[in-house]
Amino acid sequence: MAPEFTAFDQDGRAISLADYRGKWVVLYFYPKDNTSGCTREACAFRDAMEEVTSVGAVVIGVSPDSVRSHRNFADKYNLPFRLVADEDHQIAQAYGVWKEKTLYGRTSWGIERTTFIIAPDGRIAAIFPKVKVDGHVEQVLETLRAFQR
Repeated sequence: MAPEFTAFDQDGRAISLADYRGKWVVLYFYPKDNTSGCTREACAFRDAMEEVTSVGAVVIGVSPDSVRSHRNFADKYNLPFRLVADEDHQIAQAYGVWKEKTLYGRTSWGIERTTFIIAPDGRIAAIFPKVKVDGHVEQVLETLRAFQR
């Protein structure tokens, strides 16, 4: 089963995974608002929203950024889905995506870009670890379509 959570979105409204029981959920974790890869990923989901909704799914993005940062990011790129502020990393930890990372010899903690497809009954139906942004949304859509058959 997908770990339950309650947090705040870019509008400061509470959001819980339980709110989406009965729907397919694309829950994607990304490192940081307004960075190049995260912006490309968010915009790719934005551009595919018609297809995502046509297969009965919703998209929810999660990062450690604040509600205010998410509001600015969503406004700047006209993102039509909810972004969850996970400032204390509790959601990322529950999903196992808060990881130690090494970049240029420096070690730090952060989100490992990962997407989960959660079935209407709340179980995790698919996991895409260590996501490469290019082509990812197409993989997600293909998987959602396969579940519809």
